[in-house]
Amino acid sequence: MDTKTLFSGMALAFGAYAAFAISDAFSKLLDGSLDPFEVAFFGGVFGCLILPFIRKPHESYLDIVRPKFRGMWLLRAVCVFVATAASVEAFMLLSMPEALSITFLMPLFVTILSVVFLKEKVTFWAWLAVALGFAGVLIVLRPGMRPLNLGHLCAFLAACANAGSVIAYRLAGKETVRLSLFGSSLMGALVGNGLLMIAHATWPAHTRIWVYLFGYGFLTALGQLCMMLATARAPANRVALPQYSQMAWGVALSYLVFRQPIDRWTFVGIAVLTASGMLNWIRQRIRYEKMAMKERLERRKAKKITQGSLKAAKKSALSMR
Repeated sequence: MDTKTLFSGMALAFGAYAAFAISDAFSKLLDGSLDPFEVAFFGGVFGCLILPFIRKPHESYLDIVRPKFRGMWLLRAVCVFVATAASVEAFMLLSMPEALSITFLMPLFVTILSVVFLKEKVTFWAWLAVALGFAGVLIVLRPGMRPLNLGHLCAFLAACANAGSVIAYRLAGKETVRLSLFGSSLMGALVGNGLLMIAHATWPAHTRIWVYLFGYGFLTALGQLCMMLATARAPANRVALPQYSQMAWGVALSYLVFRQPIDRWTFVGIAVLTASGMLNWIRQRIRYEKMAMKERLERRKAKKITQGSLKAAKKSALSMR
């Protein structure tokens, strides 16, 4: 992979996490204006605007609801529905760094689910990174010293649901139609939140609310598009590294937009979370480097065997003359 392609992939990843953080800020700005389910529903509506940029020339828009693996499509749709509704409520009730800290528990749940359902082997260093991340979340929350509320439960539920979405995506790894992959995210948010918002739905009365809804929905979809493009240009371990820039955005937006001060222990917890992410990235990089080295050695060995076979064949041909 050339440096230019790798740089573009990393830049897209940074852009994706910035879009996610700003979209979360828009959802928080809607606190008290609309029901969380309605916010998540309109987020799906405005997210549809990104579909023309995802669709390939040979794909049909019907592919959104016509996947190859229906079971995994439905599972991912349900997970995304739960994640969107729960995360909107969490960001409305909590400060952005606090909500992000809990949602960063997703790697822990992905690791556990990958062992249970994918039968993947997890190394000691992977568990250490997960445990370190969990410790960082505990430092931020300080249960027993601070009251926990519905927002914390919703953030925890969003982390679980996002992990389930990741596992469903891996299980449907042979799904090649991008509209089908993206469609499960949209349909989950639209159908699930649309049904639950009926009892408390109110038409947005102000232009400001429509701007916030557009910002939330479009930026979430734009972030997902950037992540899809980033993973096509850079290895997964490189794309995952900028994730913790989302926390930096959360801290900045919390202070500048919502005037919510960050205490010392929250900064300590965020530092531990970041260390956990760096440890996980270093572990993945070492793993990929070992795999690449092994592959290179095998290619060289195969090349030597082929050259030896050709020399032997030439000698045999000369001896028969």
